[in-house]
Amino acid sequence: MIDLGISKIALIGAVALIVIGPEKLPRVARTVGTLLGKAQRYVNDVKQEVNRSMELDELKKMKDTVESAARDVESSIHTHSSDFEKSWSDATGETPAAGSNDDLPGMVIFPEYRHPKKKWRLKTGATPQWYKARTGVRTRAQSGAARVARHRPRSGF
Repeated sequence: MIDLGISKIALIGAVALIVIGPEKLPRVARTVGTLLGKAQRYVNDVKQEVNRSMELDELKKMKDTVESAARDVESSIHTHSSDFEKSWSDATGETPAAGSNDDLPGMVIFPEYRHPKKKWRLKTGATPQWYKARTGVRTRAQSGAARVARHRPRSGF
């Protein structure tokens, strides 16, 4: 790396003053400063990109380890559940059908989720008129021009 001390910078400045001249020196110094700033920003961007790629590689490795651990847990649960089903059938004396996926007795099966907006006409129709009037819900369709005319300030002479 280049070691620039105060004496070297002063020498470079004196040579630049003689070679470039005092009229053009401020403009050249400004240009050199902007170029150095752009170079520093470029180097910082490259460093950040390298850091991002390293973090991405680490995250991919972590994802792979988590997925492999999840597969191991899933396989162990599957083997334990088949052992449990076998011991359950031996204890109860039942013979399970081949490939049956019947639910366990006593399990509650919930219906599939349905979005509440699907029955909005029924729900809005069930609201009493006095409640709609109190809360300001519109009960009649009105055109845009009629709405503007209704809320236009009246000129009273």
